Amino acid sequence: MLKVLLAGLGLRGRHWTQVIERSQHAELLAYVDPSADALARAVAEFGERPAFASVMTALDSLNDVDALALANPPMGREGIVRAASARKLPMLIEKPLALSLAEAATLLEIVENAGVSLMVGLNFRYLAVTQATKRLLAENTVGRPEFARFTYERWRDGRRPDLNDYPLTMDHPMLWEQSIHHFDLMRYVYGEEPLRVQCRAWNPSWSMYARDSNVSALIDFDGGLLVNYQGTWQGNWAAPGFEWRTDCTGGIISQQEEFGALYYGRRGDADLTAVPLPPHERWISETRALFAAFVDHVVDGAALQCSGRDHLMSLAMLEACIQSSESGSGVLIRDVLPAPGKL
Repeated sequence: MLKVLLAGLGLRGRHWTQVIERSQHAELLAYVDPSADALARAVAEFGERPAFASVMTALDSLNDVDALALANPPMGREGIVRAASARKLPMLIEKPLALSLAEAATLLEIVENAGVSLMVGLNFRYLAVTQATKRLLAENTVGRPEFARFTYERWRDGRRPDLNDYPLTMDHPMLWEQSIHHFDLMRYVYGEEPLRVQCRAWNPSWSMYARDSNVSALIDFDGGLLVNYQGTWQGNWAAPGFEWRTDCTGGIISQQEEFGALYYGRRGDADLTAVPLPPHERWISETRALFAAFVDHVVDGAALQCSGRDHLMSLAMLEACIQSSESGSGVLIRDVLPAPGKL
């Protein structure tokens, strides 16, 4: 049994608690959260375990930790990563790894110098709908993708007590907290890397967020694919909107809900064909699959998925969006990545 120390007991941390508890190959060893209320709630919901206010205290007190799962906010993680690396603990860290590409590169350098594995919690890769879309493209069901439109519209009430409130004061909360998933999905599903971004980020007048909650971007990929992206956390209607449509040489693929509703069609088809998907437990099914991949890597030596190094390219897309929005010009991804030899 892989003995896991879990840090961060907010909404996402509670998902991780459920997933680790249900695993037949891992044991939730202890809780970490600076909030006494969060620790008490975890004990009430999931059972008595050692509880600590900081990762450092937990690591100093426990001798049998096998791995660290970080579901805490993405600020100030360097000390934790250094401490875990010194103890040779593999880490599973919620996205984004950090709130700047430079900081993420520093964290990656720490773990790589220590010879420690770092997996980023990009759970959307493990959705059944994501895997099915990737298969449709691999099987050439409707040909090669040439252009796509990715639309995500949400009224995210950042003041809800069950949501993390730190995004309310973040720079670019939509980009760092939500678009990071979408950009990573594009890279993963299409198997292409971004070359150039033209972006505008802004805040509507009614936004509860201090800074830009809207993002519009045109993204060029190295295989010739062009993606038109629009995402908002302050869409002014409570009903969510989602469509990821990919136009290919022989037809289209259309995902019409965030967690499902996948279709494809050829140019002359009168109707789209639905793609069967297995039942899905929201936030749990895909997180369970992600955690299983982490356990397989740590215990059985399987290839590391969602590596910290791979994550840098998705973070570079965010940095390019920010620079493009500020300058009004397109930004090349190569110009924001760490220089060769710097990492």
